Order: sequence, then C-alpha cells, then structure tokens
Amino acid sequence: MKLEKVTEGALGATRRWYDDACGTALAMELVGERWSLLIVRELMFGPRRFGELKASLGGISANVLTQRLEGLERAHIVKREKLPPPANVQVYGLTPWGYEAEEPIKALGAWAARSPDHNPMLPLSAASMMLSLRTMIDVAAARNMPAMAVGFGFGPESFVARLANGDLPITRGIAAVDVHFATTPRIMANITYGKWPIAEAEAAGQLVFTGDRDLAARFIDLFRLPAKAEVE
Repeated sequence: MKLEKVTEGALGATRRWYDDACGTALAMELVGERWSLLIVRELMFGPRRFGELKASLGGISANVLTQRLEGLERAHIVKREKLPPPANVQVYGLTPWGYEAEEPIKALGAWAARSPDHNPMLPLSAASMMLSLRTMIDVAAARNMPAMAVGFGFGPESFVARLANGDLPITRGIAAVDVHFATTPRIMANITYGKWPIAEAEAAGQLVFTGDRDLAARFIDLFRLPAKAEVE
C-alpha cells in the first residue's frame, strides 16, 4: 500500500515537507515552523491567554500567533480551555502529549547553548529562564542540597521552584518560599549564569531579594552554561 504524502495535521491538508518516515522529520513538520516550538516552551508552565503569549514572544504578530496556535491544535499539541468563573476567559494549554516535548526542548537547548554563536545576553522570556533552570541544573550536586522552595517574581509572572533530591519541579504561582528573587528574566540569567553577586544586583537596583542568602548562593551555584563546542 502506498502511503499518501498529504496529511491533515499541523500543516493542514497540504503536502508533507519531507518525504521521510523518520520521527525527526515529522517533528519538524509539527513544530518546525517559526515560533511554533517557542509557543510550546511558553506553555510548559501552564495555560496562557493569547495576549500573555504574544507579550512573551517579542516580534510575533497576532496573525502569526493565531496561525501557529491553530496548527498546534490540529497537531494535538495544544488545546483551548476556558477558565472557570469569575475569569471566564479562553486560554491555551498543552495536551498531556504536548507536555512530553519538555525533554526534547531541554536537550535541544543544551546542545545549542554549546554553539560559539550562542549569545546569552539576548532577551529571554520568564518561561525560558525557568526552563533553563530545569535544563542546566547540576543534578549530582543538587542531590546533596537540602530541600528548599525558591520563588521568582518577573513583573506579573511568578514561579515557585521546589528543589528536592536533585529534582526541580517549577510551577506558576506564589507560595511560602525560603528565598525569593524579584527581578527580570535577563537579570536573573546574569545572576544565575554570569554569577553576578546578589548584593551587587541589589545595590544596582536590579533585584529585590528576600530570604536566606547562604541558601540562595548555594542554589545559584548549581547552574552553569555548558562549555562551548570545539569547531573547525
């Protein structure tokens, strides 16, 4: 039986990009269009409103965002939901299968961070900063750390990371924490990967910190960018 090249999926009823049965080829068809994979990244920590997604993805137009969300819905990666009263607003969230994209996204990000062309000083979203923590954590060192809750406030977005036994689940929201960083994702990256001292960031007016400073320093020390790849 001959397999058809036409498929009803993320690309709609159009010809397949690749005449290739490899799962990698299909992955590119599902999330390879510009912005698609970043939309999935932004939804990794829970459903978001259309406007919130647009604000997190600098440069994307409303029209393109609509098209990409529709494609991701057709691909069964994203689903539309309605928040219960009193909100009663539509949000976009990942399906259970969509959430499984976290590991490939983390692996791809860690690989690309080794490129000599990677510029860690470019802007990044709050979700991107949080996902980088889950990607770059030194798991072996983290297993020797005491359990702790770390809060992050990036303007209207709040997250709680709970370190325990080397794992670092992160959720959106506010809770009682041992340490809390109120800053921007860019400054948080400077503190985490550039090892900008917390006291210096505070003195510069770029950070409001509360909590156990020694514990915070030990937490920050768990994260480093990978060494650059040797290229010819």
